[in-house]
Amino acid sequence: MTHLRRFLLGVLLLGPATLGAQELVTLPTRPGVTLSFFVANMGKVQPRAVALMLSGGGGGIRLRMEGGQVRFGQQNFLPRSRREFIAEGIVPVILDNPSDHQSGAGISDDFRAGAEHTADLRAVIVEAKRRYPGLPVFLVTTSRSTISAAHQARALGGELAGVVLTSSLFWNRSEAVLTAFDFSTVKIPLLFVHHREDGCASTPYPDAARLGATFPLVSVKGGKQPETGPCDPLAPHGFYGREAETVGAIAAWMLGKPFAKEIQ
Repeated sequence: MTHLRRFLLGVLLLGPATLGAQELVTLPTRPGVTLSFFVANMGKVQPRAVALMLSGGGGGIRLRMEGGQVRFGQQNFLPRSRREFIAEGIVPVILDNPSDHQSGAGISDDFRAGAEHTADLRAVIVEAKRRYPGLPVFLVTTSRSTISAAHQARALGGELAGVVLTSSLFWNRSEAVLTAFDFSTVKIPLLFVHHREDGCASTPYPDAARLGATFPLVSVKGGKQPETGPCDPLAPHGFYGREAETVGAIAAWMLGKPFAKEIQ
């Protein structure tokens, strides 16, 4: 059976799309590889756009069925804020790592920049467009997954309506990461979102501010007292206590509306 036939069979086995339903979906993406993702329940909210969400760190969220319920790691900024996205009419589609990167440290920075990651994301984009015909599909990322955003925005081009980079990973210790990336090579809309008080050494706000001279930037202040370290989700790095306002600005940009560039 060819890879294309396996892909089509996998899509057919999913059954018809149900706009309001919560689902765990598994797609074949590359020969012998699958990728699972969670589609949130929109309830009575009319979908207006789709957000494919990549978590930070190694990318894995341990997406699974347990006791008849969908379970996954929810502390990261994007999974944690899925209800705020729903309220804005944005369908949260939360991706786990592909099946060949479920162990160890997850996906590497090299993988995030490579063609296998492109193939995985392309399969999810195709499925998202099948389920929500006519709706724009965005890639929304945070922290280390912004490396995916930069490289895959360039690779996927017009297959996406745009890409959102929150708490961008500019440095890895003393090594330049996104600080050295040429964002002028990306031909689709980009939005940067960054907390002014982000205390993580890898994600300094001044680097985001420099990009804000060229690209749209949402700058955030304040929030709750941190409950984790400076590079972890329950801190300014994860927009802790500013989730609703931050998501509101992201959603407005996605929908082509005026958006708050300063969140105080």
